[in-house]
Amino acid sequence: MDYHIYHLFPKFLNLYGDRGNILTLSFFARKLGLNPIVHEVEDVNQIDWDHVDFMLLGGGSDREQLLVTKYLQPIKDKLLEEIEKGLPLLAVCGGYQFIGKFYQDADGHMMDGLSILDMETIGQRKERMVGNLIVESSRFGKIVGFVNHAGETFHKLTPLGKALNGKGNNLSTNEEGVIYKNLIGTYLHGPILPKNPALTLFFLEKFCERNNIKYDMDEFDISLEEEARENIMKKILKEG
Repeated sequence: MDYHIYHLFPKFLNLYGDRGNILTLSFFARKLGLNPIVHEVEDVNQIDWDHVDFMLLGGGSDREQLLVTKYLQPIKDKLLEEIEKGLPLLAVCGGYQFIGKFYQDADGHMMDGLSILDMETIGQRKERMVGNLIVESSRFGKIVGFVNHAGETFHKLTPLGKALNGKGNNLSTNEEGVIYKNLIGTYLHGPILPKNPALTLFFLEKFCERNNIKYDMDEFDISLEEEARENIMKKILKEG
């Protein structure tokens, strides 16, 4: 069975190797017996909405975000409709900011978001949130990744988890990311999926559920990925 992966604007939104998320998801999809087909979208008219199984919105600089935001505006209503129906989507850093109502940079310039979720991001120069991070998630356990952002994101939705050794969405809270239906938004780069197999399996599980496919995620051997995650956590805690 084909598994259609849509990577939106990879030339602009691949700031910290976000393509690694696509490679990881494709690898695990093959282990599940699926045929991953990766669509690198540079024009939203290329999206076949009847065959979208996963979407990635990666990270980019403010300049790149400004360009891509304009490109994405024509599909925001359709994207919201699909997310409400359960489309699995990973939004990372700049992509995470896209799904909110707006992003205001440190100079006060406004950038319209897609208004998928009731969130807003405001840039500041007081303190850049940068470094390796461990996030405790009630759903996925401990998640590891790298963050580098000055924008503060604010929302009252369910967070992905709580940062254990740094700041989360903003300077005043340790809550990091967001989870809404089958959408995960996060500032964690690195990329995030290779180091956190629980997230990868989550997206594949949702694909199976949406297509009435029987699955047993316990059959996956994720021992190497788990060992890597544990070693990364030990390194982060040692950095202190």
